[in-house]
Amino acid sequence: MKILHIISGLGVGGAETMLAQLAPRLQQRGFIQRVVSLRGDGPRAQDLQKQGIAVEAFQLSPGWRAAPALLRIVALIHSFRPQVIQGWMYHGDLVAALAHRLAPGYRDRRLFWGIRASNMDDRRYGHLLRWSARLSQWPDLVVANSAAGASHHLRMGYRPRRLEVIPNGVDVDRFRPDPDVRNRLHAELAIPADACVAIHVARVDPMKDHAIGIAALGQLPNVFGLFVGEGTETLPLPANARGLGRRADVADLYSAADMILSTSAFGEGFSNALIEGMSSGLLPIASDVGDARAIVGDTGAIVAPGDLPALVHAIREPADMPHDARRMRGVAARNRICDLYSLDRAVDRFAAFYSQYGANSIAQPRCAR
Repeated sequence: MKILHIISGLGVGGAETMLAQLAPRLQQRGFIQRVVSLRGDGPRAQDLQKQGIAVEAFQLSPGWRAAPALLRIVALIHSFRPQVIQGWMYHGDLVAALAHRLAPGYRDRRLFWGIRASNMDDRRYGHLLRWSARLSQWPDLVVANSAAGASHHLRMGYRPRRLEVIPNGVDVDRFRPDPDVRNRLHAELAIPADACVAIHVARVDPMKDHAIGIAALGQLPNVFGLFVGEGTETLPLPANARGLGRRADVADLYSAADMILSTSAFGEGFSNALIEGMSSGLLPIASDVGDARAIVGDTGAIVAPGDLPALVHAIREPADMPHDARRMRGVAARNRICDLYSLDRAVDRFAAFYSQYGANSIAQPRCAR
């Protein structure tokens, strides 16, 4: 069975990371994978190619100038002949829908969409939401990565034929506590050995609200902060925090910390950084956006978006705990991720839907001979 994924881009965001983990594991199970990126190459494109996944990179222009790239994608569909086309994020969903309908034999294929966000800012994404809502009956299946995202899009006018929630998954063998790595990184980053460390992993973007995390750490000089992600190296940080920019060793960096911060103000459906940090044995502190409350459960703290006093209190409380008590909270967080949000569970769900729909899309003989 062949699956063609069409995604907005292949940078280092949550959707891109999930696809980079999902596609190789699906290919190991016999689903032939191919990926189209609409915004050129990127770090996740290289990750996919290293694992034997073919990647086609386009530079999709706005408006009518997108036509040549769209026609090339149509030609790719015609030559690759996938049983399922899977869109990822708004641009990927819309292009997947149009290319699916334009390519020959669309009645013998299945179209899936992927919703990766929750309460998006209408001022920035309103036109994409409106167009997506208008075409939302085209896909055979819409997959949301969060219950909050599914509900939000229904309120925004989505009317899918079928809607399912498949939460993101994390590789619990890769993201796990490692005391040796912790000691090494504390030495490399000049972090005091006994320091309580909070890590925030996200590109600089208004929806991630780095400002409130910076402000909170500015009031907590006994907590050392690490900000990781594109643009964080330029942030104005207090003396007890460091911006590391984009890093390839994020799995190791989690081991250097005690707490994972997720401070998104809006739009976050299901935070990869949150489940990666928890899988690494970190106590979670998250704003109440998307499915953060369901992810954290009773293992950490949930605060209202933008509530600085609440965030300061949520960080201070575990920072004042004895190290062993804080570590046990982290163990509980990891156990929750292993039980509910492992990558294998997510792969199982996608494989089941592809098998169910894809088997029905394979053209059958019109008569027996």
